[in-house]
Amino acid sequence: MDTAFLVPLRLVPLRLVPLRSVARRTVRRIESRTPTDRDRAIDGLRALALLAVPTGHWLLGGFTLDAGGALHNASPLSTLGALAPASWVLQMLGIFFLVGGRASVLSYRRALARGTGTGAWLSGRLLRLGRPVIGVTAVWAALALLLSGLGVPEATLRTGATLVVQPLWFVVVYAGTTALTPYCVRAARRMGGWAAAPLAGAVAVVDFLRYGPFADAVPSWMGLLNLLPGWLFAYQLGVCWGEGRLGRRAARWLLLGGAALFAALLLCFGYPASMVGVPGMARTNSHPPSLLVLALAAAQSGAAVLLRDRLARLLRRPALWAPVVVVNLSAMTILCWHQTAMLATAVPASFLGPVPGLTTAPDTVGWLLARLAWLPVFAAVLLLIARSTRRFEAPWTGVTRARRAAAAVLAAGFAAFALGLA
Repeated sequence: MDTAFLVPLRLVPLRLVPLRSVARRTVRRIESRTPTDRDRAIDGLRALALLAVPTGHWLLGGFTLDAGGALHNASPLSTLGALAPASWVLQMLGIFFLVGGRASVLSYRRALARGTGTGAWLSGRLLRLGRPVIGVTAVWAALALLLSGLGVPEATLRTGATLVVQPLWFVVVYAGTTALTPYCVRAARRMGGWAAAPLAGAVAVVDFLRYGPFADAVPSWMGLLNLLPGWLFAYQLGVCWGEGRLGRRAARWLLLGGAALFAALLLCFGYPASMVGVPGMARTNSHPPSLLVLALAAAQSGAAVLLRDRLARLLRRPALWAPVVVVNLSAMTILCWHQTAMLATAVPASFLGPVPGLTTAPDTVGWLLARLAWLPVFAAVLLLIARSTRRFEAPWTGVTRARRAAAAVLAAGFAAFALGLA
């Protein structure tokens, strides 16, 4: 009998044992270094919201190939409308802003106690947001030139640029809400959880103007007025939570009221069922946020507050806590580079022709099943990319002013290209 094929089988356990032992040591190290007063539930909620971003983009975003082999963006929601409820689960930005508001107010309070001024605290927060954004856009500026020289069609490059820039709007909005933290704290102390109500009211008024009986007379830019109050709503709830002004009773009202409003807007007022934009549809819920987004954020926020203690107990298990820590330490890397991971797979595949679930039109259940099979591949590619790009999250010590200026110029050039300005 030929036993050659048994050799690699005997070696597999020998190779896996060190990996298991490394994993165990890592878990023990993370557990031992975690402060006893660490709010594990908040980190768990943030990790959940973070992972929903790439999962949503990878699952609900697809490509088509034109006759020249160029990639173009497409969405399965255009033909598979039954997938819309998946966007209700994967749209977790409300949770992210809620947790961000709570974390910011606690950080702000600690900074003031140390004697750090508001300006210094805010600049530190904004720098942590800005470094990874400049890093990914600068790298992509150089990468676009290289790919163009290798024969990648310009249409593919523009598709890729759009996808890379797409999630970065969140950073700009989040930076704006973070800058308003001192004012949110004052509002929370004065009004409690009701501080978020005027924000929801402002969004409701703009929605009425956009979609009500006088919609034809309202300019198209009117929806932009929802950008700040729409995303500040959940952030303000988080600040109220951090200030101890959002308890379990209020959380129950948020959960029930948000769910009821969500159902009413869908069933009685004609809001689109999808929480993300669908090509060809006249209305969208997320860009800018509609009242439906706030209803979902209210329900999610109420559920998060109610489940906090249970989640904290669950994350006392070291094996569950360690992945949460890793995700949180790589938050901006995941946000900035997950689209690149999908493109790193799809662009080479575009030279091979139609590949199911990757470069074929996302218009069948077969495509959906194939795309589910691609998700682990995208995740593995993201892990490889993160090994090199996570450095952008750390302070740029040792980087000369000339290099920083060059990175800023490259980033600005890529942004102009992605927005169609160049």
